[in-house]
Amino acid sequence: MTDQTWNSLLREQIAWHWTNQLRPRLDGLTDDEYFWEPAPDCWNLHVRGAGTAPIQGGSGAMTIDFEVPAPDPAPMTTIAWRLGHVIVGVLAMRNGWHFGGPETDYFSFEYAETATAALAQLDAEYARWDAGVATLGEDGLDQVCGPAEGPYAEYPMSALILHINRELIHHLSEVCLLRDLYLHTHPQEANR
Repeated sequence: MTDQTWNSLLREQIAWHWTNQLRPRLDGLTDDEYFWEPAPDCWNLHVRGAGTAPIQGGSGAMTIDFEVPAPDPAPMTTIAWRLGHVIVGVLAMRNGWHFGGPETDYFSFEYAETATAALAQLDAEYARWDAGVATLGEDGLDQVCGPAEGPYAEYPMSALILHINRELIHHLSEVCLLRDLYLHTHPQEANR
């Protein structure tokens, strides 16, 4: 038996999915796939001023669509939107709250204008998250998340880490499924 800690087990759980299932499936993502709207009225990223959603966040050339509270049913979302959510809402905000990353939110973040830039943002935020979790060691897993985490405020960091692992697996699997759908509905573009 190897000398495993809870911290290493939590990190290895997501690292295995990241390395073997999720991240390799995103290699080669094109801008056409990134912005593709598989259904009418999708939430997406848009050039500033071109979106029609009730709320549009972002500090740069691109904005992300959303509404609070979200309508029921919520609009279908694109790969660009889902990556924006993972990069900002799942990782970057938490990196700012817990691991010394820059403070950000859906309004102040500068969303990527290309698929390549979005994947670079994703890789950077994932690396910062993983390194931050590693610095917690064993004792840090028991520290309380704090008020920034809303419903997780009184939970230990270990519960938040499990939640983030689920979010990464869940949302990035959705992105992979949208890539599969794009491949099977746009065979000419997908084979370039």
